[in-house]
Amino acid sequence: MSYSEPARAADGGTRLLAASSFSAVAKTGITVYGCGQDEAAVFRAMAPRFGVEPVIVEAAVAEGNVELAYGNRCVSVGHKTRVANSTLLALSRVGVEYVSTRSVGCNHIDVKYAESIGLEVGTVSYSPDSVADYTVMLMLMAVRHVKSVMRRADVFDYRLGEVRGRELRDLTVGVVGTGRIGAAVVDRLRGFGCRVVAHDSEPRGGIEYVALDELFRESDIVSLHTPLTVETFHLVDRERIAGMKRGAVIVNTGRGSLVDTRALLVALESGRLGGAALDVVEGEEGIFYADSRERLVGNEPLAQLQRMGNVIVSPHSAYYTDHALSDTVENSLINCLNFEDGKRND
Repeated sequence: MSYSEPARAADGGTRLLAASSFSAVAKTGITVYGCGQDEAAVFRAMAPRFGVEPVIVEAAVAEGNVELAYGNRCVSVGHKTRVANSTLLALSRVGVEYVSTRSVGCNHIDVKYAESIGLEVGTVSYSPDSVADYTVMLMLMAVRHVKSVMRRADVFDYRLGEVRGRELRDLTVGVVGTGRIGAAVVDRLRGFGCRVVAHDSEPRGGIEYVALDELFRESDIVSLHTPLTVETFHLVDRERIAGMKRGAVIVNTGRGSLVDTRALLVALESGRLGGAALDVVEGEEGIFYADSRERLVGNEPLAQLQRMGNVIVSPHSAYYTDHALSDTVENSLINCLNFEDGKRND
């Protein structure tokens, strides 16, 4: 299935131009910041057929390198580093008018401030299958206690654990947020025969929706797929955890701050929760995507989580597949070219 669809604006507006629309467009310059070698290879391979000349910059965008965008109205930025308001202002002063972030969300950019200084911010779409597959994998790993099994096997202890695994068909899974990714998770779970309940402000057909507190109360696994906003910050807090089933599992492939980490730690240490599988964690910025083997992580709650046998932590990598990377690069180019063509509000 292909998800090389038109990119989206930060406000959700759809970019209507298809990739083929740009085959005859004159060369356009786009500065691509925070671009690793894997992304750079795809940009260089794909850009010529869009008529784009990319300026590839490995470093994240900052005040000190905005001059590399001089002469280009559009820039593409990564999601791994927060873009400071001072950097946004510096970009606007060198003539940048459009910032495309290579991510579904834009929590690392102050969109309101950007708009106030004349910058438009756009996000991109990529294959929801990447995160949906990973989410179900984390659910299975959590309910089958894979971390503790592998830890024992790594030291040649092949005895069965004291705690047996559970089968998804016997469980209720609550999905918070049924956008493209959440809906894809629901589709996958149907094959396991489990009951799936969901909560979303914009319900889709064919899914059983319940009130949010009811979802937390009835679910053996709660999976988070909602955007991070003022309203959803610490959506999973001490009070909400207290209303969950004893031994329930939380899976988070959305945004770290959807979960109050300290409340989660207390619930895990007390046995109130049976486990957690987290691809995103509060305070991950500056830690994930770096090699920390030779230095202190500097985030004690994260370190505590990783020491627990019933907690799985991965470094915000659910999205990271070859298909999703291709989608991200292609839709970043489409984003910028749509802006150049004056069709950003179509």
